[in-house]
Amino acid sequence: MGHNKITMYDLIGDIHGHATELHVLLEKLGYKRTNSVYRHTDRQAIFLGDFIDRGPECREAIDVARSMVEDGSARAVMGNHEFNAICFHTLHPNKKDEYLRPHSEKNVKQHQATLEQFKDDPRGLSDALDWFKTLPLWLDLGDIRIVHACWDAEMIETLRKQGAVDSQDRLKSGAYHHAAIKGHPVYHATEVILKGMEVKLPNGMSYTDKEGIKRDDIRITWWNAKSKKSWREIAMGPNELKKRLPDDRGPEPPINIEYHASAPPVFVGHYWLSGIPEPLAPNVACVDYSVAKAKGALAAYRWQGEKVLTGKQFETVARKTHKN
Repeated sequence: MGHNKITMYDLIGDIHGHATELHVLLEKLGYKRTNSVYRHTDRQAIFLGDFIDRGPECREAIDVARSMVEDGSARAVMGNHEFNAICFHTLHPNKKDEYLRPHSEKNVKQHQATLEQFKDDPRGLSDALDWFKTLPLWLDLGDIRIVHACWDAEMIETLRKQGAVDSQDRLKSGAYHHAAIKGHPVYHATEVILKGMEVKLPNGMSYTDKEGIKRDDIRITWWNAKSKKSWREIAMGPNELKKRLPDDRGPEPPINIEYHASAPPVFVGHYWLSGIPEPLAPNVACVDYSVAKAKGALAAYRWQGEKVLTGKQFETVARKTHKN
């Protein structure tokens, strides 16, 4: 292929402090560790974010990924857990002794594993947060695109027009308070990109999510939402909820977002999928297969240059049993 040779990538899903599984996966993918850095002779890893929280090895997960990114053997994008952590530890500019992410019981619980693992090393935590701030919100590499939760061209354009991101698509330090506080266009755009498109459920419906929180909104299949007509088709949520949803029509007004079939393959994490990995659409794949759950796995997609994604290119490592 000469000078037009496409770099081959390994897209690695949410690690959530499960570094043991990450070591196994990288070795399975053919990466060799030299001087504490994993490298591949002709491939590059791309991490989809969410290195921290939930698991017992958050520090090591950061160290492995960061060493690869700084070496050039990997790239990475920011996940919502990195964004949340930055906001959790950043003082609110207008409210004395408060933080951009409130220290509520729910927010402390979600971040607890990371807090405990850094409790004797505040400087190490500060250093990790500084590295998180260097991660772009998305990567557009021409042949493929990478984002933690949702590729939405309109939201990307909003962040650029608002001056919230720099030339490398990283959130500027002065934009975090806009991104963390409801009501600002930067807040909405960051939420969609890092957490996915959500809509209110119909008729006052609600459900309890995986963390025991009652919710009246639901994530939707943003890559094909425009062409889907019913709630049952559009919702991403527990099966028991889907059974209760109306199947005659969808949200009003209809959702006006889709990822065009002719667009480059896009890879996401975030969605806590289970079972045997398969693409979500011919050009959309999720690599988050819930390693933080007892029967979950750490997943990767081995991209070989194909425009139509296939289940054959996924590699997984089953969740290990940790003593702590």
